[in-house]
Amino acid sequence: MELNATRPDPVVPPVEISLYYESLCPGCRAFLTEQLFPTWTLLKDIMKVNLVPFGNAKELPEENSFSCQHGEPECYANMVEACVLYAASHAAFPVIYCMESSADVLKSAKPCLQLYAPFVKWQTIESCTRGELGHTLMHQNAMKTQALKPAHTHVPWITINGVRPSQSRAFALISHAEICLVWAFEI
Repeated sequence: MELNATRPDPVVPPVEISLYYESLCPGCRAFLTEQLFPTWTLLKDIMKVNLVPFGNAKELPEENSFSCQHGEPECYANMVEACVLYAASHAAFPVIYCMESSADVLKSAKPCLQLYAPFVKWQTIESCTRGELGHTLMHQNAMKTQALKPAHTHVPWITINGVRPSQSRAFALISHAEICLVWAFEI
């Protein structure tokens, strides 16, 4: 008889954490690197993370562009991260963690991609950011952010299984014990 004490029940869905953030926001970077990623590293079998790099940006349809709270570098970094999420899929979170935990998010993008998603060429990400795909991905992130109920008022903005808890509870929930409790209640 085999004891399967470490594997999650395949019938129980994972706890879904969605993070709406800005790539150059200090608070977003701290939350992603100090709380969310370490928790996911330990509990990835029972949690799913959705990253939505857009935050407080504004879509400017008449100019076919975006305006970001922390300027043009943030708009570009948001798009790079959106393209990484698209191209690297399962390896995207470690790439983005690597970028967000570095001193310079943009300068670290290529080395982080090469380290954690070597199957994705940097040229693929550059092509995405310069083309229609990058714009489409950012538009989709804008739509996801605008569809939040209640509407987001700041970043980082977190939902758990699609529901927005209070801000203090949201930060507290991204702990190992709380994720396990949320997951256990799904059984």
